[in-house]
Amino acid sequence: MDHDHSYKLLFTHPEMVADLLRGFVKEDWIKELDFSTLEKASGSYVSDDLRDRHDDVIWRIRWKNVQGNHQNSAWLYVYLLIEFQSSVDWFMAVRIMTYVGLLYQDLIRSKAVKTNEPLPPVLPIVLYNGDPRWQAPVDIADLITPAPGELDRYRPHLHYLLLDEGSYHEHELAELRNLAAALFRLENSRTPEDVQQVLQALIAWLQSPQQSNLRRAFTIWLKRVFLPGRMPTVAFDEIQDLQEVTNMLSERVKDWTKNWKQQGIEEGLQQGEAGILLRQLAWRFGAVSETISARVKQADSPTLELWSKRILTAQTIEEVFAD
Repeated sequence: MDHDHSYKLLFTHPEMVADLLRGFVKEDWIKELDFSTLEKASGSYVSDDLRDRHDDVIWRIRWKNVQGNHQNSAWLYVYLLIEFQSSVDWFMAVRIMTYVGLLYQDLIRSKAVKTNEPLPPVLPIVLYNGDPRWQAPVDIADLITPAPGELDRYRPHLHYLLLDEGSYHEHELAELRNLAAALFRLENSRTPEDVQQVLQALIAWLQSPQQSNLRRAFTIWLKRVFLPGRMPTVAFDEIQDLQEVTNMLSERVKDWTKNWKQQGIEEGLQQGEAGILLRQLAWRFGAVSETISARVKQADSPTLELWSKRILTAQTIEEVFAD
């Protein structure tokens, strides 16, 4: 998918990853990292059963002050799993545990870590840009039934860092001179004026020739994913630079505003239909699970209408959503 590829393209640039860590990992140890050492690591593995696994974006970075007796202890691996779907993956923690395990297997197999040496720490990040807000557990332990007595000690614990773009408010993002924050602001934008404001900042920040590739990556994402999603009837093939994007916005701001307002009205109507259906389900069947609630909120109008009709004859909530 263009969205998947172009989003990954942005995070193949160390400036994006550095700003993501500096701006959104609110933990003291971030100050101990040497960002000049940030480098891309392999993201393709072959598991022991010989099935190919292609993961998302993996970086590594050195600590400023190396501690320990092994060279490997100098590295922190940053595992960035970029989630593009609008639906929440309830079992994301299971996927994260699998990917981290594969990363460690690859380090061992490639002899980056030798016998009797410690494995490096890994920071797993889930970058989520969907709607509704993320509700899934962020620790694998919360997906596993607690066991009685001492058996519970064998329940695994692995926590991932969730960055839910839509949960950030404009005022807190606008205060940051930060490339990742600019991306989040674009994702959350509601008007062409909002987009113009962010683009002006990006143009100012990415002026140097050394940043031309990152500037181009933003342009590709804007013209292939972001802008077609907001203006599906407009062709953007001729756009080659961020300045051209802002020029087009300036020329067509009235048309864009009208289109975006209509899109907002349609989204509002759809959200209203989803709210009515959720209330009907609760009246008929009792409390509605988070999984069903998320499914209703993501459905289009024809699907919501179909489910509303099924409520009249369904004996169970499962019958309403049967394929």
